[in-house]
Amino acid sequence: MRPARVTVEAAGTPVAGLAPAPVVLVAHGSADPRAARTTEALTRAVAAARPGLLVRASYLDHGPPRPGAILAELEAAGHRRAVLVPLLLTAAYHGRVDIPGVVEAAREAGLRMPVRTAEVLGPTARGIDPLLLAGLLRRLTEAVDPASPDDTVGVARLRDSGVDGVVLAAAGTRDAAARDTVAQVAEALGHETGLPTRVGYASAAPPTAGTAVGALREAGARRVAVATYFLAPGRLCAAALTSARAAGAVALAAPLGDAPELVRLVLGRVDAALAGDSR
Repeated sequence: MRPARVTVEAAGTPVAGLAPAPVVLVAHGSADPRAARTTEALTRAVAAARPGLLVRASYLDHGPPRPGAILAELEAAGHRRAVLVPLLLTAAYHGRVDIPGVVEAAREAGLRMPVRTAEVLGPTARGIDPLLLAGLLRRLTEAVDPASPDDTVGVARLRDSGVDGVVLAAAGTRDAAARDTVAQVAEALGHETGLPTRVGYASAAPPTAGTAVGALREAGARRVAVATYFLAPGRLCAAALTSARAAGAVALAAPLGDAPELVRLVLGRVDAALAGDSR
């Protein structure tokens, strides 16, 4: 993996004095029904973490509700503004084109309510939110030692398991800048764990997750675990994990889903958007 700039941004905190605004989470969507169930679980967790906040899930593809329809419903219900949060781990095509297009299409359909769009959950110009790394580490340690209680999540638990290499399995993209941000996350995760860490993709770019596992094993690693850089299950996630398992990975992390750290990261993005720190 080529060197990548590693910058960790400060985690978001609630902004005092701002009136509540409904939040629309925008996921890519998947034909796999588990993906929608996972997004709905995250939606409920975000709402529960901030009582009184209205949070709705929406999808760019693979079924309703679409974000534009949710925005129209919110305006019709009397809400004066809303926040869109892209549930995306890179700022690739979906983040740069599809999300702004959602708002533009809603405007063309008659939406007048102001809409703030938060930044993606993955690395931004300010770096990698530590909550993203903490969520990845949680899922990774849960995978290598599922019997341990949640409050022991951490680097020590990972090392005690004997894991000596990590692959960050991601969806893949032809966007070189987006791939660079995935490499940044892998490097930051490697720095956090002190373990050699490589990126593997499900599609669109080499290497595959299995190839990355094999490279670590050839370099001397005996117990390679996979950190899953996906928010929810789906075809690409399954392809990446299947590839890694076939190559000898000893543990496969679950997608981030409704991990507590991801819930806090979503709320941080909402607060930053309301404060005017994102587009």
